[in-house]
Amino acid sequence: MPISENARAVLERRYLIRDEQGQPTETVEELFRRVADAIAAADARFDPQADTAATSDAFYQLMTSLDFLPNSPTLMNAGRPLGQLSACFVLPVADSMEDIFDAIKNAALIHKSGGGTGFSFSRLRAKGSTVNSTGGVASGPISFMKVFNAATEAVKQGGTRRGANMGILRVDHPDIMDFIACKNDTKEITNFNISVGLTEAFMAAVESGGEYELVDPASKKVTGRLSARAVFESIVDSAWRTGEPGIIFLDRLNRDNPCPAQGEIESTNPCGEQPLLPYEACNLGSINLVNHLKKTPDGYALDREKLTETIRTAVHFLDNVIEVNQYPLPEIDQVTKLTRKIGLGVMGFADMLLYLDIPYNSDAGVAMAREVMELVQTIGHRASEDLAAVRGPFPLFGESIYKDGRPLRNATVTTIAPTGTLSIIAGVSSGVEPVFAYAYIRNVMDSTHLIETNGILKEELTRRGLYNDALMQSVVEQGTLAHVEGVPEDMKQVFVCAHDVSPIWHVKMQAAFQEFTDNAVSKTVNFPNAATKEEVAEVYRLAYELGCKGTTIYRDGSRDEQVLNIGKVNDGKAGDSKADSSLPDHVEKLLESSCDSTACLLRNGSILPRPRPDVTMGYTEKVKIGCGKLFITVNYDEQGICEVFTNTGRAGGCPSQSEATARLVSIALRAGVDSGEIITQLKGIRCPSCLRQPGVPVTSCPDAIAKAIEKVMKASQKNTIPPCPPADHTPAAPAQPVLRPGVPQGPRPDMTPAEAKLAKFCPECGSPLEHEGGCVTCRNCGYSKCG
Repeated sequence: MPISENARAVLERRYLIRDEQGQPTETVEELFRRVADAIAAADARFDPQADTAATSDAFYQLMTSLDFLPNSPTLMNAGRPLGQLSACFVLPVADSMEDIFDAIKNAALIHKSGGGTGFSFSRLRAKGSTVNSTGGVASGPISFMKVFNAATEAVKQGGTRRGANMGILRVDHPDIMDFIACKNDTKEITNFNISVGLTEAFMAAVESGGEYELVDPASKKVTGRLSARAVFESIVDSAWRTGEPGIIFLDRLNRDNPCPAQGEIESTNPCGEQPLLPYEACNLGSINLVNHLKKTPDGYALDREKLTETIRTAVHFLDNVIEVNQYPLPEIDQVTKLTRKIGLGVMGFADMLLYLDIPYNSDAGVAMAREVMELVQTIGHRASEDLAAVRGPFPLFGESIYKDGRPLRNATVTTIAPTGTLSIIAGVSSGVEPVFAYAYIRNVMDSTHLIETNGILKEELTRRGLYNDALMQSVVEQGTLAHVEGVPEDMKQVFVCAHDVSPIWHVKMQAAFQEFTDNAVSKTVNFPNAATKEEVAEVYRLAYELGCKGTTIYRDGSRDEQVLNIGKVNDGKAGDSKADSSLPDHVEKLLESSCDSTACLLRNGSILPRPRPDVTMGYTEKVKIGCGKLFITVNYDEQGICEVFTNTGRAGGCPSQSEATARLVSIALRAGVDSGEIITQLKGIRCPSCLRQPGVPVTSCPDAIAKAIEKVMKASQKNTIPPCPPADHTPAAPAQPVLRPGVPQGPRPDMTPAEAKLAKFCPECGSPLEHEGGCVTCRNCGYSKCG
């Protein structure tokens, strides 16, 4: 298979079948054969004489050539007992305690099976409303979102794919202002993406400067009025601060609802690109556009003939997925098969533009988006019509918006989904996003750091005789080619990254793809840190004007700033600091007396660990454990050992247990707990998997962590480790890579997976996170906030 070492590592870590000891029991090639066989078997349901072996070979070739990949649950579960193959679900949340907790239970079952869920909380009565059955008072949608959030937190701990949620509230709900601000505290409701459902009437009122009505969801009576512009500005303000809420245009979702008699579409999946009816699921897949280029005497061109064939085979594949899928609820099985929605999209679009020598942020780039997606849409619908001729149309065709045309097998055919992990496997740029960065420094786990360069850039620089490590180090440090000396101007114009692309071009590109997409387009508009709120507002207005169905923005570093803005902020201005402080007086006094040099702070009598230092040094040790390899990093600063974090090798291990131990150790160290006491508590803990394996030098993962800390502590006592440099200097050989000026070093061991969306580093491997496709992804290990 033509995959990179990193792609193979991601597949081995996240997708392969494992035994009880965590050892893989299949190869990557066997994974794809397992999936191909399982999906091809559906052909026999329509034709007992079908050559399912030939179909399996076609599907296997489609995937192993990386021309097309289905969504992650299909790769993980096809041909296995679980058999749940869908990524996207929407569940209804009705206005009763029984219905609410039924939805929580159903969401837990979906998350356990590897899917993500979307909810509209718009049916729930407002906070403070009377509950007639009990005479009590309703607690409102946000309080119940926190219950859903807690349930997700509990379920996701044991899964291979974390559960993720989308929470939507209509803009005319009486609790809308509370909803807009509910994630301004970035530690709240961490397992949800949230979006405000905007209506055409609301947007008209924003334009005119008028008011709009708030409507009680139970009685349908008007309960108040708000200034549309004030609400719009609140959405903008919160999004500028934290990246949330996003916005979706509800009336547009329902304008394109293929089966309006079934009810309104009121929610989407966690990344915003798949509008669904209650109890509906969708199966997604993406075509690798880079593999659909052909070499010509003048360079590269789109291979329309090959792309046409891939589209047809991919539609066949996704329709088969609907048949063999083992849905987590009978209601989902029923509703999904009534409409048979599929979502065929693309990935590698930005890389394709590089080969075509077309800037992403150009009219030519937007035109290419239209050309590609029009072909996917046209051929995809024809393939669905051809399947309908053999297998019959989707059951609700006769009452659908298509009823006067040729029968369709699938009510929707196209979707632009985020492809974070899939694009890592395929080795291409994600979805329809611009390239996030052209070079990274990767920690390869043995204390060495390698510059990893975008293959297309490396190829072009090498062709021109310009490639060298010093040049690429400049690209790493600056995060872009725009101001790197030695790169020709014509290359700078084409090799643009996400932050070189102005927000306006992000929206134009999204709108171009939306024009030829049945469902919606998952896209993140990336802003530089210095962006203004008015620039965010302009993007929202433009998304509305250009026909998008919603949009998500992220201002670089905004969430880090939000955390810093909680409590006292020293901005150099004179004034009464206590006026803006939310910290107790005794903590303020410690802050004023150089708290950075103290071991800890006290908050209401409790210990508050000192902040993680900006600069650390440390050592990484590889240890053989009973179920694979454990990499342990122990970091220190001028005050001593301050953090520990772990990573497991490809063979597995117990990553959650090791990670939990490392986090607690890190907090304890920065709270002033003696490292000798920590060693005493951890050393000698016994694990059966370590004890029964010959040649394992430790008794457990905690024992390995204790011994690693002990080594560094003893080396420190003997003065055999180098001193940590001051915080305003970059160490010559950092323990963790500095990726851009101003970016903190390395992963934070005290960061929970739920905080991944709040930070710049992956909670699993410490590599930089990318905000794109309406989600957050690590291109090193395949971690995804959205599952």
